[in-house]
Amino acid sequence: MRLAASRTGNRADAEDVFQTVFLRLHQGGKRFCDDEHLKAWLLHVTVNCCNDLHRSPWHRKRAALGDDDVARLADRPGPNAPEGAAGRDDELEAALARLSDRQRTAVHLHYYEGYATDEIARITGERPATVRSHLHRARKALKIDLGARP
Repeated sequence: MRLAASRTGNRADAEDVFQTVFLRLHQGGKRFCDDEHLKAWLLHVTVNCCNDLHRSPWHRKRAALGDDDVARLADRPGPNAPEGAAGRDDELEAALARLSDRQRTAVHLHYYEGYATDEIARITGERPATVRSHLHRARKALKIDLGARP
């Protein structure tokens, strides 16, 4: 769901993608050798469904969300989170939303899901060097956008 929300920038579209992915899983009847294989399949299909959504004529005719709308998609910190954590999370989510789709996907899969660049390349259908380039450019853009912090 987080990958779909990150790619679409819209909670309703993310939920549609999420439902489509699990519908394909249910209808496909595919067997997986382990949980990692299942997770990789789910992520790969999520990326493909998000790409399909971006290509659809319906998506092209809608207005883009602003930073405030995208920030609301971020998970809120729990009651034991340090004070001010919500503001930092909102700022980070807004900065991530300003990255390109490919950069956002690479960042999500690498930092949130823990995949290596070779695994991300297999999931997204890109070359490993391209994934490393997306990560490098995303880190550079985030550093500029968020400012260097100690």
